[in-house]
Amino acid sequence: HGEHCRCEHVVYIDEEVAKLLQLKAQLGGEDGKHVFVLKTAKGTRDYNPKQMAIREKVFNTIIGCFKRHGAETIDTPVFELKETLTGKYGEDSKLIYDLKDQGGELLSLRYDLTVPFARYLAMNKITNIKRYHIAKVYRRDNPAMTRGRYREFYQCDFDIAGQYDPMIPDAECLKIVYEILSELDLGDFRIKVNDRRILDGMFAMCGVPDEKFRTICSTVDKLDKASWEDVKNEMVKEKGLSEGVADQIGEYVSMQGGMDLAERLLQDPKLSQSKQACAGLADMKQLFSYLQLFQVTDKVLFDLSLARGLDYYTGVIYEAVLSQMIQAPVVAEQNGALPGDEASVSVGSVAGGGRYDGLVGMFDPKGKKVPCVGVSIGIERIFSIMEQKAELLAEKVRTTETQVLVASAQKNLLEERLKLTTELWNAGIKAEVLYKKNPKLLTQLQHCEETGIPLVAILGEQELKDGVVKLRKVASREEVDVPREELVEELKRRTSKLP
Repeated sequence: HGEHCRCEHVVYIDEEVAKLLQLKAQLGGEDGKHVFVLKTAKGTRDYNPKQMAIREKVFNTIIGCFKRHGAETIDTPVFELKETLTGKYGEDSKLIYDLKDQGGELLSLRYDLTVPFARYLAMNKITNIKRYHIAKVYRRDNPAMTRGRYREFYQCDFDIAGQYDPMIPDAECLKIVYEILSELDLGDFRIKVNDRRILDGMFAMCGVPDEKFRTICSTVDKLDKASWEDVKNEMVKEKGLSEGVADQIGEYVSMQGGMDLAERLLQDPKLSQSKQACAGLADMKQLFSYLQLFQVTDKVLFDLSLARGLDYYTGVIYEAVLSQMIQAPVVAEQNGALPGDEASVSVGSVAGGGRYDGLVGMFDPKGKKVPCVGVSIGIERIFSIMEQKAELLAEKVRTTETQVLVASAQKNLLEERLKLTTELWNAGIKAEVLYKKNPKLLTQLQHCEETGIPLVAILGEQELKDGVVKLRKVASREEVDVPREELVEELKRRTSKLP
């Protein structure tokens, strides 16, 4: 605990120092004049057109998948009443962004999209819905400490609310993660699954006191980033467990497998005494049978170390991690493994979720429960991977969608160019014209090269006399004369084939 406090103090001191330096900079002109610092607020970022083009592509893939699975979409305000968010996030509550009071209501910026969703269901008395919601959320994280963590970032959620037969919606959530990660083509991935009830049963059977379940859960959740030694240390030294209890937990959290592991644990002398754990394990078997039908078991791993820190999960929990393959066949052969078993190294979570059956009930005056299961796609991490990929492959990312530039080969044709551009716009064709009275043809063609516009419609005195437009393909430079009245049809035909 002392360590934690010290850490917070250091953060606080760092923040204060940063504020002073900033003040100094602002007041700092040589002649005492105010110097304005141009920067984005701490923990935020701008997106340039290239990044936006990549982001849009990712969103389209994800939304396409959500719609394929029959989801509708909703939106909620960016801030909620402070009490709506209070007490829903466990140890993470300190990261909630409070707003200064502006007239009687205590407000906070939303921390995720799940709690507002639960509030929305309870408020509108909705018991069944399959919805997705893509929006920005806010966390008062200290971004300097943890790279790649922002204070404002997108979340991309899909949830199924309603009373259904066990594990069918849960399996569909995993299928959705599988489809999205496969379609985005981010490399190999694994989806780890576990169940809160199995974890709680395990803690109980190993001798963890009830009131320490959640905090031990948060510690176990660090196993993907920290070694077992560090995690055990935190359990024993900071959280006050005995070594014996920690070692028993250690034996379980090292286990992973598939349906076979669930069956084996149902026979486990200790775990099988816990009603909770047995219910979780039975559901896990059921889940794997549906995952087989959905054809996703090749990527799913039942992993007892998966804990997910949030307080509101009640059943199945899952997390998708990308694994970058490290080719190590030589070592593998020496260890008697098959040559195909390259060691894979995880590069962090790109999706996560689980079942939270109690959250909506927390908002309902009568405590009426609405069972829910959902998944959140870690869009920021996916963006940065896609950006790196585009840079590595030196892809030319187009930031506009213009299909044709209306150009002229001689002077004094601005009016004709504007007329033709209007015709094209009115027909729904994406067209541009240079904002110059008499641009050189070469300048106009160069603009197409630079921005990736595939076609040019060229007007000249002769073309106007003959009632045609010269249509030129920028890449191959081939030109054809198209009668003016057929131009729209011809462009539509050509642009339907464009990538």
